[in-house]
Amino acid sequence: MMAQSDLDLKETALKEDLKFYFMNPCEKYRARRQIPWKLALQILKILMVTTQLIFFGLSNQLVVSFKEENTVAFKHLFLKGYSGVDEDDYSCSIYTQQDAYDSIFYVINQYRQLKSISLGTLGYDQEGSGLKVCKQQYKKGTMLPSNGTLNIDVSTETECIFFKPQELAGKKAELKLNSSFFNLEFYRLIQVEISFTLKGIALQTIHARELPDCFAFQNTITFNNRAHSGKIKIYFDSDTDIQECKDWHVFGSVLQKNTQYILVFDGFVILSCLASLILCTRSIILALRLQKRFVNFFLEKYKRRVCHADRLEFINGWYVLVIISDVMTIIGSILKMEIKAKNLTSYDVCSILLGTSTLFVWVGVIRYLGYFQTYNVLILTMQASLPKVLRFCCCAGMIYLGYTFCGWIVLGPYHEKFEDLNTVAECLFSLVNGDDMFATFAQIQRKSTLVWLFSRLYLYSFISLFIYMILSLFIALITDSYDTIKKYQQSGFPVTDLHEFLRDRGNVCYRKEQTSMSFICCCRRRQSDDNLILIN
Repeated sequence: MMAQSDLDLKETALKEDLKFYFMNPCEKYRARRQIPWKLALQILKILMVTTQLIFFGLSNQLVVSFKEENTVAFKHLFLKGYSGVDEDDYSCSIYTQQDAYDSIFYVINQYRQLKSISLGTLGYDQEGSGLKVCKQQYKKGTMLPSNGTLNIDVSTETECIFFKPQELAGKKAELKLNSSFFNLEFYRLIQVEISFTLKGIALQTIHARELPDCFAFQNTITFNNRAHSGKIKIYFDSDTDIQECKDWHVFGSVLQKNTQYILVFDGFVILSCLASLILCTRSIILALRLQKRFVNFFLEKYKRRVCHADRLEFINGWYVLVIISDVMTIIGSILKMEIKAKNLTSYDVCSILLGTSTLFVWVGVIRYLGYFQTYNVLILTMQASLPKVLRFCCCAGMIYLGYTFCGWIVLGPYHEKFEDLNTVAECLFSLVNGDDMFATFAQIQRKSTLVWLFSRLYLYSFISLFIYMILSLFIALITDSYDTIKKYQQSGFPVTDLHEFLRDRGNVCYRKEQTSMSFICCCRRRQSDDNLILIN
């Protein structure tokens, strides 16, 4: 009798703790007057993290615009006859030998007189090698296209010549320009590559009350003659690196105070995320302890183990998401503070961390919307349909890959949207969404009647299969899950061991009496909804 009485007391206490664990913050406040600190902290964190992201985005926008505008300026400075619009994936093209010589010497001359013609805050990289010109070509050979004879060594050789900034105006530079290096044999020339580094300072950030950044522009101009088709494509590539300014002095109390205010705000963001991280970690640890109590009690009283699904009920996935978001926000905020103080220049890493953490913070809002039955339907439908959708996508993906490889190898030579695998995949995905259909049909070249007929069969079969069948089945899977959830809400959800254990509550009392006051009255649920389902 004593053992049975202890077991009943243990069961009553466990039921009370389980019921309290699966309550929402408002019900916990009404039951035990426990203030929902995590809920208040998450709301505060959403506001702070979003504000921080907006500030960083505006600052990053200045950096991006400075890079893009300098790239456009470089193209106009160093590419002869540049129209202002790239021809394709390359900037411009030339068709005569004289144009090739003129374009190469034009780059060198513009580099020599950069300080007198540039409108930007640009300068030479005194620590680098200056301007480097390299030509890559096949080894000696002969070619007579008129009678179709060819004698050439396909192994390549590369020669380079350097122009240092301090010798640009001297006789040494003139001697290099008149050397045999620039006697090009175009029948064996593969490419000419001109590379140089320029440095600049972004002063526009001062108008936004921020300290300026120092930039290093690694520019590469490539004259591509690999095709030997009579057309040399000129590619311009500018790799921008944000560097620490070695010696800078900016006067003005407004800039310094603005920087200090933002650093203090970032410090508060770190503290709020650290508090959220501690609270969520504590909740997960307490949940695992409660799970262990329930598993041991169930094994002791009913002599069987708790199923895996009931064990997962104790693992709150939203808390895991919040913990990941907090860790990313803390690391991103530290990087942002270092960038703001001009000690680091890792804009890309900081952007990924802050952007992803903000995404997770806003996704976490769905958890609190799930306390309302209307929004809970959406969450439950997503949870129920996800496994079936993933399995369906794996099967559909095999068909999609088959069409991708087929379109690339057959239509690639006749259609610009099928030239490489990545472009083919993007084109087919746009067709699934009903985008750009007519243009895809119309742009196929009619040089081969057989390929043209195959393209019609290929496109019609892909569109019919994916839009009318696969996409419809995809939607049907989600609709079926939605209908199942609605039916469960009317007739009741499947009962597991955990639900059955909590169904017979008896007269479980709370440690504090319930009050009629509601901390957040909008979160009040109907008593009839309590038996629907337990969700984290």
